Amino acid sequence: MSVEGNIVTDTISALFAAQANGPKYRGLADALREGISEGGLPPGTRLPPVRELGWHLAMTPGTVSRAYTILTDEGLLEAEVGRGTFVRDTAPPPPPAPLLETRTLADRTPEGAPVVNLFTGRLPDCGQLALIQQAFARLATAPQPGLLDYPSRETFRPAREAVVHWLESVPMGNFGHEDIVMAHGGQSAISLVMQAVLTGRRPVVLVEELCYPGFRRAAEILRAEVVPVPMDEQGLRPDALADLARRHEAQMLCTSPALHNPTTVVTPTERRREIADVARAQGFQVLEDDCTRLGDTRSETYRALLPEQGWFVSSISKILSPGLRIGFAVAPMTRRGELRRVAEYGAGKLAQPLAQIAADLLSRPETRDVAAAVRERNAEYVRATVNVLGVHELRWHEDAGFAWMRLPAGWRPAAFCRAAEAQGVYIRAAEEFAPRDHVVPPAGAAGYQPADPARRVRGRARPFARPARRAAGADSGLTLGYIVTVISGH
Repeated sequence: MSVEGNIVTDTISALFAAQANGPKYRGLADALREGISEGGLPPGTRLPPVRELGWHLAMTPGTVSRAYTILTDEGLLEAEVGRGTFVRDTAPPPPPAPLLETRTLADRTPEGAPVVNLFTGRLPDCGQLALIQQAFARLATAPQPGLLDYPSRETFRPAREAVVHWLESVPMGNFGHEDIVMAHGGQSAISLVMQAVLTGRRPVVLVEELCYPGFRRAAEILRAEVVPVPMDEQGLRPDALADLARRHEAQMLCTSPALHNPTTVVTPTERRREIADVARAQGFQVLEDDCTRLGDTRSETYRALLPEQGWFVSSISKILSPGLRIGFAVAPMTRRGELRRVAEYGAGKLAQPLAQIAADLLSRPETRDVAAAVRERNAEYVRATVNVLGVHELRWHEDAGFAWMRLPAGWRPAAFCRAAEAQGVYIRAAEEFAPRDHVVPPAGAAGYQPADPARRVRGRARPFARPARRAAGADSGLTLGYIVTVISGH
């Protein structure tokens, strides 16, 4: 027996001798329990074999085994086949390191002064971080034999079925999981659709005259020409759309009718039908980007209105997590094969573990509850912003992560951005939303970070509004501009 083994045996013998008279198995169990609780038998201690300890304590091996079994059942000991019986570590394990970074870091100037950086936004945490962490924990403990094989289309079926469930309230027309391709965010989904649709050396893509910049960037990568289409208070003008589509032989229209980015215009159903009639007559495809609106789309989508020409793109970035980069595209039933091939042989297909996370999150009822909480929190920030900037001409929607404000007369975007920066607020110019070489009203754009209570939103919006207030008396005969205030993440 080793020196360490002798020490353990002597410790147990001394503890056993101090026990009151009674059954030997119970006395040994009490002695072991006392040694464990007082530290004489620390976690990891290997106990003597039953025959050896029985010889030292003048009892049968069965009596020792019975005492060991009692403490094993209590969780104080653990038996390992071929190694022996050990004192179990009953201390609670340290909390696991967070799977996701949850800190919000304050932006500062090079000199160290705090600033309000509205270039991008951050979602409020309404419980989605915990849901995501739990999904990753389930993924980590589940068997993953599929990781040793290349993923097939069937590998992604649970994620696609979860998307069908997630979109159950959206008027999509007849669609199923076979029509869906998972992508690395909404931007990737847009690129996949364009690759499936555009042909020729210089295809033409139509966009709103002010639009989500990702449309233009995806088209330019594919060497497509981007043509802006004029808008009015209901969105795209059908007459202008028909004229431009005919003159340029356009192959595709990219639009955000459910909630236009950046003006918050919602295209009504009747206008959608007029645009669908133009697309049907001219033969171009329509890509509907639904990534912006936080609530469900209630109007008929272009996929429902144009069963053979309508494509639908969305993601969970605005409502759950932009960091996961989970998006999806829904193809017309007759063209789903083209979208599949682009995803299969391109670079936009979602990685298998992220597809499993998407399937987990989008199929859980509690995820919808969290999404509703995010929408309500966003609405609080919108209302707070309206309370501060409402003295100006302001467009807003409670399902939008941004508001659109007409600048007072006399302000140019560069001057407005400099004035805002002087107040510690960094914003973008609204030319970001216009196609290159397209003349637009002077404008500025800003992202917002709603991780704080509404009172802090009001506090951050006020310095942003001061340049506008100071300009209120400017010459009203000059051109009016616009500014975008983004309330949540893009």
